[in-house]
Amino acid sequence: MAIIRPRTEADFVSCVVLLRDVHESAGYPVNWPDDPKAWLTPPDALGCWVVTVNGEVAGHVAVTGTAGGALVERLFVDPKQTGQGLGRQLLDHAGQIAGDHELDLTLEVADNCTAAIALYARAGWRETARTPVAWGGDQASAVISFSAPSSS
Repeated sequence: MAIIRPRTEADFVSCVVLLRDVHESAGYPVNWPDDPKAWLTPPDALGCWVVTVNGEVAGHVAVTGTAGGALVERLFVDPKQTGQGLGRQLLDHAGQIAGDHELDLTLEVADNCTAAIALYARAGWRETARTPVAWGGDQASAVISFSAPSSS
């Protein structure tokens, strides 16, 4: 059974190991951070959460406050556990957090993250912009911005 809970200090080792697996298998993040533990807690974070399966960390998400709303960040799932709906559960949780704060939710993703882009499309997110990037090397050429589906 999957459970989403606030990330704790004790989760960092598991999160960094999973992040390395995601980086090597899916190219996220495009550039490996100098300090992965610090990278997992972006500035202006409203919170960071993990999803656990049978007590083991299987994914992560952060939500940050922005001038215009909230942003989904640091969303990733254990590559061995993709296809189980864990990413969608984390994405929905981010939406609930933004809603609790009465903030519009957006996200940005590098164009090399095809599985994530497909997840966002299936979940009803709308592409709003594509911005070329120079930092993606031969991995990514643009960042795609998405807006959360309207809650009706």
